Amino acid sequence: MTDAPVLKITDLTVRVPAATRTDSGHGDLTLVDRVSLTIARGERVALVGESGSGKSMTAKAVLRLDPTVELSGSVRVAGQEVVGAPERRLRQLRGSTVSMVFQDPMTALNPVLTIGDQVAEPLVIRGVGRRAARRQAVEMLDRLGVPSAATRLGAYPHEFSGGMRQRVVMAAALIAGPQLLIADEPTTALDVRVQEQVLDLLEEQSRELGLAVLLITHDLAIVAGLAHRVAVMRHGRIVEDRPVDDLFRSPEHAYTRGLLASIPSVDADPNVRLQTVEDVMRADAAASVPPALVSGAILEEARR
Repeated sequence: MTDAPVLKITDLTVRVPAATRTDSGHGDLTLVDRVSLTIARGERVALVGESGSGKSMTAKAVLRLDPTVELSGSVRVAGQEVVGAPERRLRQLRGSTVSMVFQDPMTALNPVLTIGDQVAEPLVIRGVGRRAARRQAVEMLDRLGVPSAATRLGAYPHEFSGGMRQRVVMAAALIAGPQLLIADEPTTALDVRVQEQVLDLLEEQSRELGLAVLLITHDLAIVAGLAHRVAVMRHGRIVEDRPVDDLFRSPEHAYTRGLLASIPSVDADPNVRLQTVEDVMRADAAASVPPALVSGAILEEARR
């Protein structure tokens, strides 16, 4: 792709200053350590790793959502620098250039505001008239598969199922026409069928709109059919960043192999204990020759 990347992160470091730490430690606490990542227009990249690996902190840094941390390095969104940018410029970027879908749609939506008001809000705060904004909200909800959208604008979040609430959150994130969508664990607390629908929706919108997508997840199994590329994060660092097929078929880092080995298989012997990430990493460290690479069968099963 010859276009400049929609997102270009270079040597990003996120620290909690010693003065604002709430734990018993001393000195600055580094949460994200010299991370570099690029995403092109229409490209879908999954950032995966265990809880606490730094995935969500990296995502929040793109939008500067956490005022308690210090950032260094560079984060450029559509060519505009985020690190050190004034709040006025950040407000212009949020929503219209980059949007975020959070993991729990019930807490992401305001329970006392109607669905119509929340989906239309990104347009209203940019000067679009309320009537026009609500008309566009209906069109966006229709496009995302919310039934009877026009008649449900006055409904409240608790009147929608989990899957429908996530569609509403996505509608609010997409209505201002961003170039980059960050989806932070968007399938958490959803059943398997609804997870599939949400992921299909992400892929469909990315393909139709040329939308760049950064998917944050701890579950490698859900990214096989969605992502073009996978970046694996551990202890605040990216340890592997490769095309999705290459990563599933021949993971290079022991941590990646551990994540793949811990994916349950329908063909597995129920009497055999499932390997943990730590099991694989200990075996890798003890072996003089790296263990056999993961076969393409795992990739195919993850895509079922």
